[in-house]
Amino acid sequence: MSPRLFGSAPGHKLNISFEFFPPKNEEMEKTLWASVERLAPLAPRFVSVTYGAGGTTRERTHATVKRLVQETKLKPAAHLTCVSATREEIDDVVRGYWDAGVRHIVALRGDPPAGAAKYAPHPGGYAYANDLIAGIKKIGDFEISVGAYPEKHPDSPDAEKDIDFLKAKLDAGATRAITQYFFDAETYLRYRDKVAARGISAEIVPGILPVTNFAQVVKFSKMCGASVPAWLAHLFEGLDGDPDTRRLVAAMVAAEQCRRLQEHGVDAFHFYTLNRADLAYSICHILGLRPAV
Repeated sequence: MSPRLFGSAPGHKLNISFEFFPPKNEEMEKTLWASVERLAPLAPRFVSVTYGAGGTTRERTHATVKRLVQETKLKPAAHLTCVSATREEIDDVVRGYWDAGVRHIVALRGDPPAGAAKYAPHPGGYAYANDLIAGIKKIGDFEISVGAYPEKHPDSPDAEKDIDFLKAKLDAGATRAITQYFFDAETYLRYRDKVAARGISAEIVPGILPVTNFAQVVKFSKMCGASVPAWLAHLFEGLDGDPDTRRLVAAMVAAEQCRRLQEHGVDAFHFYTLNRADLAYSICHILGLRPAV
């Protein structure tokens, strides 16, 4: 395998981050912390922990983030949404994170709670992510990451308006944006060009999702507006009962996706791990990243 096809150039800094979700039971908790232990030596600049719709994982998210602060050298970023909570309730969560030593929040509008057809702002809450960001900044000088959508958010009327929403979040005090996952590198590159053309200079970190369950990804992509290219479907065709080959294909696809982005100057990636370390670790290794000594 040619070193020019894979791996970072000498002296080239590769910035990575990982996303986890709070475990629901003891078995899932063991899996999560085994993954954290496996990925920590790669020295990610931060690791994020998701927050369920309507705050359904609030306590578990807080507990996971607090443990990361207390028991690891990692820098956790706690997800926070506007859904189904008053400003006072959200502000209490933010202060709780600050008191726990957390200095980074991923601020999102959030998905509609279960049973709701579409998002509706809470009467006493923060209406949208830019409002949430302004509220967070009043409480503490947090680093704030936000979502970005290369194929536009499903609720946005068009791509241009979607970039307006991104600009509003950055203007409110966000540090960077992390994208929804995508599979064609050109999708991200076109989006990056459009964002730059609007005068936005903030870092737009591509979100990378290694595909472990193709059928599940297709289902979720329909809900979040991400396109699934035909070539990807072809690669996973006939592998429903072959998890080992699926993992190999998934690592190859994601590594090639990152490599193509690196060719265009991208040096940061955010991996959606689904609390599994093997694929993310393999992809980082292929890209040239090695455990910190």
